[in-house]
Amino acid sequence: MNEAPNQPANVDRSAVDKGATGAPVAQPDDIVPEVKLPSSGSQFLTVFPPIMLPMFLAVADQTIVATALPAIASSLGEIERASWVVVSYLIANTIAAPVYGRLGDTFGRRAMMFVALGIFILGSVLCALSPNIVLLTVFRVVQGFGGGGLMTLSQALIGETIPPRERGRYQGYLAGIAVSSNSFGPVAGGYLTQAFGWQSIFLINVPLGLLAVLFVFRMPGRQGDRRRTTFDAPGLVLFIFFVGPVILALEQVQRMQLSTAPLALGLLAFGLVSLGLFAWQERLTTSPLIPPALFKQASIWRSDAMAACHGAALVSLITFLPIYLRAVRGTSPSETGLFLLPLTAGIGIGSMITGQMVSRTGRTAVFPTYGLTAATIGLVLLAFWLPYLTTAQLAWAFCVIALFMGTVMGVVQVTVQAESGPLLLGTGAATVQFSRSVGAAFGTATVAAVLFSILTVTDRDTANLFGVIIERGPEALAALSPARQAIVHSQIGEAFHVAFLTIAVFTGIGTYLAWSLPLRRL
Repeated sequence: MNEAPNQPANVDRSAVDKGATGAPVAQPDDIVPEVKLPSSGSQFLTVFPPIMLPMFLAVADQTIVATALPAIASSLGEIERASWVVVSYLIANTIAAPVYGRLGDTFGRRAMMFVALGIFILGSVLCALSPNIVLLTVFRVVQGFGGGGLMTLSQALIGETIPPRERGRYQGYLAGIAVSSNSFGPVAGGYLTQAFGWQSIFLINVPLGLLAVLFVFRMPGRQGDRRRTTFDAPGLVLFIFFVGPVILALEQVQRMQLSTAPLALGLLAFGLVSLGLFAWQERLTTSPLIPPALFKQASIWRSDAMAACHGAALVSLITFLPIYLRAVRGTSPSETGLFLLPLTAGIGIGSMITGQMVSRTGRTAVFPTYGLTAATIGLVLLAFWLPYLTTAQLAWAFCVIALFMGTVMGVVQVTVQAESGPLLLGTGAATVQFSRSVGAAFGTATVAAVLFSILTVTDRDTANLFGVIIERGPEALAALSPARQAIVHSQIGEAFHVAFLTIAVFTGIGTYLAWSLPLRRL
């Protein structure tokens, strides 16, 4: 692998330097100089808290609501629509990523962070005051538009305020925060709902959001490129028509019901047609929402694809491993949460170690290259050794795999930010966030489809029961006789053998992308 101290000769930076329309745009020297921060502990205290807390709020809110859904459905009724509360936030969050990336490049990322925090806090208050499930869903869309901005702008602010060689360390910290908040969400959601009611899971965002506002005030500001003030409204509409139907289609697939297949296929077809029109629109407009010029650079599109594969693998593990532990190993809910801790801790530790190594060596792609290779091998071995490992051994095996999977996201962000350049920094960060979200939705839907297909071929009754487990939780097995439970455990265990191999395919594709990444050193 050819490594160079700066950038590989075959990376074409002119695509970004010329902007989305092909016309020359300002280079870094033409815009406000990068803010110089002290290279000491004061830099960490100045930069990290205003970036960490918004990221924590946005990520935790994706998971904190899931635990409270039964209480929400009990209070507001219409339990069949309870999933809308989660899906609406995910759709709005995904759509918001490129919007905030584009607006942050134009008006300044610090200013847009205030906007995102304001929308997020307002959405949280409205959610807590919702009298029915329909209005709660609408207000979750508002909250999601704020949360998507918090996630995208947090990543971009690191690229704006931290020198390139130091970004890996901070991206590692941020990845650790994101994983920790994923683990914190369900625990906090359960406690707050039980102690103070489901409204508290939204109201807790108000004091935390105001604290984040105070932290952001401490950050040095930087002007955006005010010459790019035209907004691509048709592109945004087509992007919404792509993201919304595709995520809804993938959500239908996860329901494990053949009756939903026509609706899912129809939504998917509509989304793909919208994607084609969106790509056509972005090539024609003078101010694209997502500049096609970015994807002419192999380092960017390969990094985004790697983020999608990583999201597919990691979110699939976090989603389906608890179901496996409950349905096959018979662990209690508290034990399941305990056995998941090594997985989530491994991701955070791996991310922080990788960030430190990137900052010290300047090397980037080498870490996910070998990390994803090791993770793929580990998942394949686990798929065959599942019946022979105790539950504790399985948990620590996933901890080791997670350490290697923690080598990805920090490197992806650093690579995309380095290749996007200062003028498209926010847009580049948004493509990573969008890619990971879509990859996560696609991965979980694919693994769910694989599990359902294997079980349907083996035993249709078990397949139907597994669909109930997906929707209502593993407690659905409690009504079965011990003999039938043993059979179901065995059949589901065999299906998970194939599921883990499917997840290994995601990491395997990510391995290839990491090996072929052109930019391998900062």
